[in-house]
Amino acid sequence: MQGGGALGAYQAGAYQALAARGIVPDWVAGVSIGAINAAIIAGNAPETRVAALEGFWQRITRFLPGNMALPEPLLPAAVNNLMWAGRNLTFGQPGFFTPRLPPPYLWPDDRPEALSYYDIAPLRDTLCEFVDFDRLNDGPVRLSVGAVDIHNGNYMYFDNRERRIGPEHIMASGALPPGFPPVEVEGRFYWDGGLASNTPLDYVLHHTPRPDTLIFQIDLWPAHGELPRNIRDVAERIKEIQYSSRTRLSSDHMVREMQMKRRVRELLARLPHDTDARDLLDAMEKDCAGGVATIVHLIYESRPYEHESKDYNFSRRMMEEHWHSGGHDVNRVLMSPGVLERPDDHEGIRVFASDRV
Repeated sequence: MQGGGALGAYQAGAYQALAARGIVPDWVAGVSIGAINAAIIAGNAPETRVAALEGFWQRITRFLPGNMALPEPLLPAAVNNLMWAGRNLTFGQPGFFTPRLPPPYLWPDDRPEALSYYDIAPLRDTLCEFVDFDRLNDGPVRLSVGAVDIHNGNYMYFDNRERRIGPEHIMASGALPPGFPPVEVEGRFYWDGGLASNTPLDYVLHHTPRPDTLIFQIDLWPAHGELPRNIRDVAERIKEIQYSSRTRLSSDHMVREMQMKRRVRELLARLPHDTDARDLLDAMEKDCAGGVATIVHLIYESRPYEHESKDYNFSRRMMEEHWHSGGHDVNRVLMSPGVLERPDDHEGIRVFASDRV
């Protein structure tokens, strides 16, 4: 699951639709808001996951004063969204982040307060409320979240199969500067994984050989888009290009890799078993082992009125729109013929994308 701030409700809605169909993950991976959604899924029992996701997204969003939005004829959706986004930047979000007062440029160097515009301490309490970290670490679901090491610029995955995960690991994955401060984990400081790669697909595909695999890649930023018509479109398109992370390139590369492995396996099967190079051939066969895979690629398609502020518009109305879109796209894609059928060994891998069905 990609990062994308307020757009992350799309992922929660997608998960709800998958769960309703009995599709339950054994591995969830995410970056930034995707890491938070992933932690909630891994840190709750299957029967409480959707309720926990709903609770989290209700906590960090809010209605207009009086729980009313102004009628659209009086306030067009685009203006309404800009107003909400500006409000979020000014006042922060409950259970998520609060503005620093005084602001960071009034603090002395080397003070933590000098490193970001917002304080994310409220997020720790929210995570502890909606994530059972004992279940997350000891339960059956694997969790991997990505962050960037500030000291060396390297990408790091925090994986509950390799270490115990706490709130700080999830917060590190979502610490997008300069809005949010770096987060210390095990003596090192990290920023949002989206700075280097906003999609954990490569990690899932290449980290540890797996049997037959069904992957749902839930993206919040499209790689393709229209030529901007104004400066708002420019700002939006920059974010889309920056954060889309070439998911389709990763899946295309995986298709070629699996085809190559299949050809190598076919070649090895034709070679005589009794050969001086048997050890080498056995090693090659092991490297090329693996089952087939299906990647279901869901991509959020934003409304024309959202503009570049869509990732920090935490209004309740937009959250509900994003949530509904995620569920709708899952149900639409799963109606495609063959999407849940196992690819044959010769085919190796199939990719179904929501923008192509």
